[in-house]
Amino acid sequence: MDAIALLKADHKTVEQLFRKFEKAGANAHKLKRKLVEQMVHALSVHAAIEEQVFYPMARARSESLKDEVLRSLEEHHVVKWVLSELDELPPEAERFDAKVYVLMETVRAHVLEEETTLFPEVKKALRPQELRELGALLEKAKQSAPTHPHPMAPDTPPGNLVAGAVSAVMDMGRDVLRAARRKATTRVREVTGRAMKVPKPQVSEYETGDAASH
Repeated sequence: MDAIALLKADHKTVEQLFRKFEKAGANAHKLKRKLVEQMVHALSVHAAIEEQVFYPMARARSESLKDEVLRSLEEHHVVKWVLSELDELPPEAERFDAKVYVLMETVRAHVLEEETTLFPEVKKALRPQELRELGALLEKAKQSAPTHPHPMAPDTPPGNLVAGAVSAVMDMGRDVLRAARRKATTRVREVTGRAMKVPKPQVSEYETGDAASH
């Protein structure tokens, strides 16, 4: 898969998550929390591979793309701040939905700009074989990319390459702990739920109408 196709596929995946969120009911807190966690993961990885691989290449191959890349980096910065706030925000919070809708508006505008301006210019600047090679690099970068947002970390090489590697390790541990906590919470609910189901007491004959015959 070439680089443009890979990045567009990422955009499509995120848009599907957005639409599922928009269709979720007002009180579908559990579903919304799950969708936001998926958004955080998908957008964090996507932003990282663009910043580590795609944007530096685009800027190196065409000086005219410098301003476009810089705008894209600033849009990423805004998105990562919102993601960092949503990452730990409970879905019942008053501003949870509002933050998600701001996130969606920002990302959709960013995607439109990339797909109508940046991607076509990059496609002109690179040969098909180069795009395929770049796609392979992006796919490889996904394997070690941070899975959570780090808005204060560098977003250009070489700083982001070092910071990204450290963040990825931290995020891996964070994801494991979160999964363990969720599993433990589910287990507690299952156990306490069973404990609350008190067996129905046996009714003696003296507590029924038969008692009158004695």
